Amino acid sequence: MKDLVLATNNPHKVDEIKSKLGNSLSIKTLNELGFYDDIPETAGTLQGNASQKAHFLYDKFGCNCFADDTGLEVEALNGEPGVYSARYAGVDKDSEANMQKLLKNLSGKENRNARFRTVISLIWEGEEHFFEGIVEGTILTEKHGSEGFGYDPIFQPNGYSKSFAELSMDEKNAISHRGKAVEKLLQFLNKNL
Repeated sequence: MKDLVLATNNPHKVDEIKSKLGNSLSIKTLNELGFYDDIPETAGTLQGNASQKAHFLYDKFGCNCFADDTGLEVEALNGEPGVYSARYAGVDKDSEANMQKLLKNLSGKENRNARFRTVISLIWEGEEHFFEGIVEGTILTEKHGSEGFGYDPIFQPNGYSKSFAELSMDEKNAISHRGKAVEKLLQFLNKNL
């Protein structure tokens, strides 16, 4: 079985991705490699950040690896917070503060259309490949649910009457941006294993 290193120490991301990949590969996290530092994310796009993180790992460990970057893009805010989603309210990556800032910035706006977008950079056998997943939805006026992470309590995917934070992990994975991107990644890996 081949190893694949996931460029994150975020346990929520690890669980979500492992649940999609199953036992087809041995998924290693940065913690399992004894790496606890932050990986640089200084690009101005999701694809740039994903690529930067994957190359950083590949250069450091010389292994098959993938990194993702995800952003919440809100139509009425010209795509904000976008690439800055995790640090929208400051460098502390405080999900609660991020949600409050977003709700404040949307106050009084009728257009609450938004989308989550994930871009994965996979470096496989030395070559880079990109996979993208998008889920469209709306920003609620207040938080609903306690599952998930990040903006999940205020994001309601189109066609659903619940927020991401009210869906089970299986339900969310079936429709989520990350789930869609990982599905494309899986198709690639299944062809190339």
